[in-house]
Amino acid sequence: MNIDLSSKVALVTGGATGLGAAIARTLAMPGVKLMLTDIDDKGGEETVERIRRDGGIAGFHHLDVSDEAQWEAAIEATATKFGGFDILVNNAGIEDTARLTELELGPVRKMFDVNVFGALLGHKHGIRAMRPGGVAGKGGSIINLSSVAGIVGTPALAAYSATKGAMRVLTKAAAAECGQFGYKIRINSIHPGPIPTAMGNKFVNDAVALGLFADSETAWEKFHNMTPIGRPGEPQDIANAALFLASDLSSWMTGAEVIVDGGISAM
Repeated sequence: MNIDLSSKVALVTGGATGLGAAIARTLAMPGVKLMLTDIDDKGGEETVERIRRDGGIAGFHHLDVSDEAQWEAAIEATATKFGGFDILVNNAGIEDTARLTELELGPVRKMFDVNVFGALLGHKHGIRAMRPGGVAGKGGSIINLSSVAGIVGTPALAAYSATKGAMRVLTKAAAAECGQFGYKIRINSIHPGPIPTAMGNKFVNDAVALGLFADSETAWEKFHNMTPIGRPGEPQDIANAALFLASDLSSWMTGAEVIVDGGISAM
């Protein structure tokens, strides 16, 4: 079955690298008009150029998701440039690893600013744009990147897990609210397992420094051995889930958790 998103307009946060870049490239393939956002202007522009070389339609807008004024500007720019707004991917996120007894509130507050408050602002202004009477007004799909760390506990990731658990339940509350008010906006979350992106590698290296693993190779080998499906995850695995949730193939899904971890959380 072909997925036709050629009439849709999407905004992806944190799209310069890693999972965000993979999601942006994948959404652009079916013809979505895509606004890629990030605080990494150089990386964002490079990803946009790659999308354009592959035949996609894309633009870049600087966005610090913890800044409400920047959210308003990014959504206005998206709707103005592409004539609508149908899909929002709340992907931007940061991670800090520490034992609970060694937590420092500065990095924890920063994680909540980006991972939680940034997503809240995305919902606030994304829903305003998509709901009846908004600048787009046709409803749409909001896709939130949580984590398996928002479902199961992981040593040294308590604060990060708290932010991703918040994203998990925010998804459900926002989905219920949009349904109750008849906005025709579906909201679902994706929960990736360990994937060797820059963020995934940072966690592994931090975990090694904390003594949880002997070295990074041992850590990744352990994760891979824990995966019932028998192979490591790739950014494209997450991007495929986002494509499904953006499309009408998931038209009867809202408030749902899509776990993409090779089965690790099932063990």
